[in-house]
Amino acid sequence: MPKGKNYEYEILKSPAYTLLKVNLEREQDIKAEAGALVSMSPNVGIETKMQGGAFGALKRKALGGESFFQNTFKAEGAPGELTLAPGYPGDVERISLEGDTWFLQGGAFLASNVEISLDTKFQGLKGFVSREGLFFLKADGYGDLFISAFGALYEQELNGEMIVDTGHLVGFQGGIEYEVKRIGGMKSTFLSGEGLVLKLKGRGKVFMQTRNPTAFASWLIPLMPKQ
Repeated sequence: MPKGKNYEYEILKSPAYTLLKVNLEREQDIKAEAGALVSMSPNVGIETKMQGGAFGALKRKALGGESFFQNTFKAEGAPGELTLAPGYPGDVERISLEGDTWFLQGGAFLASNVEISLDTKFQGLKGFVSREGLFFLKADGYGDLFISAFGALYEQELNGEMIVDTGHLVGFQGGIEYEVKRIGGMKSTFLSGEGLVLKLKGRGKVFMQTRNPTAFASWLIPLMPKQ
């Protein structure tokens, strides 16, 4: 089983219906997004709380697209095991944080060691008309950060500039500059089905997802039964 900075872990059933398996040492803990638990050993305890207090939790819920509460799982008295999964079909990846920062789209956080902090970051005024939200989730610290995607994850090393559709962006390293912009003129923005995009500039890693949740919802809704 691979060993990260904090945990022995295994990513199973990738990329469509991925399952994250984590081995916890005695008295070791991990925090995870609410609703992510699939299974756990009998000796693994759970504590549910507002990470960062009420204000911090409210910001992540209202602005970052994350749950108001987060769960912390701890192996009590002996080693334990738990499995986690996102609430949608897609991939999972581990990011090793070395005191650096990552910016994630809402819903991309799955789990991490408790020392990694989560906050929100303003995307800019053009984010007000973005279907994918106004804020990024900011993760920084040291340890293992597990992220999830809708569809498969695609990693690209940025060295210069690139344009990414906001619905396909999962996250990018801190230090990369970004700008929310229209894909073309007003006609293209509202009629092309693409909406707004991010212009990324700099050097670092970028994660994208192969499916767009907004596009999927637009395809699915007309097929649903109507009363």
